[in-house]
Amino acid sequence: MSNWFEQSFGNDYMVVYKHRDWDNAYKEVQLMAQWLQLPATAKVLDIGCGMGRHALALADCGYEVTGMDLSEPLLSEARKHDALQRVTWVQGDMRQLPFESGTFEGTVNLFTSFGYFADEKENVQVLREIRRMLKPNAPFLIDFLNPAYVERNLVAASERKDAATGWIIREQRKIEDGWVKKHIEIAVSSNEAENRHYDEQVRLYSLTWFERAFAEAGLVLEKTFGNVDGSAFDELNSPRLIMLGRALA
Repeated sequence: MSNWFEQSFGNDYMVVYKHRDWDNAYKEVQLMAQWLQLPATAKVLDIGCGMGRHALALADCGYEVTGMDLSEPLLSEARKHDALQRVTWVQGDMRQLPFESGTFEGTVNLFTSFGYFADEKENVQVLREIRRMLKPNAPFLIDFLNPAYVERNLVAASERKDAATGWIIREQRKIEDGWVKKHIEIAVSSNEAENRHYDEQVRLYSLTWFERAFAEAGLVLEKTFGNVDGSAFDELNSPRLIMLGRALA
């Protein structure tokens, strides 16, 4: 049986998550660029770039950007938004990044594109790959969920209608065995047999876990933020856990 992330990030994903705003991505990246403090022509890798919102915004900052994702449908959508071919789009697995060691002067991993793998060693391997990609002392940025906030604010169920397709999108969420899990049902017609189903799950890793895993991977954490607006991280109240650090020399 295929892993959930090999099934969920297809064409339907682009409908379920199309409310993610391109303009907001641009604003977020403007602030992230200040955090990274990279020269304008730096080579930056967006790991798990999806539809390319943030990768294209990074390119607007003047960086030489590579966007990598496992999903060919999402990469195809990213290319449609990149008429000037400003970004290099590459299909690949974040556990074994398809680039030479030390290729990049910065990496980003955004929109909770971490913690997908059931074997914890594979999640640590992603961090090792981030370190392998980076030149010594180069920065990395990981935008993750805040487990404590998720546990306190989880919406168990929701339903909405997509105006463009007429689809009914139902989402059920729960926390189980250290994971936050989501089941998505898409009703495309009145015939229930035609409904499509997807599952997503992310490990609820704490800041303490990341600090330990960073050290194991050859990375060091320098600063945390609690949201994309740059607010300070509060373990109970911040919606995000955004981590800025560097590769050890």
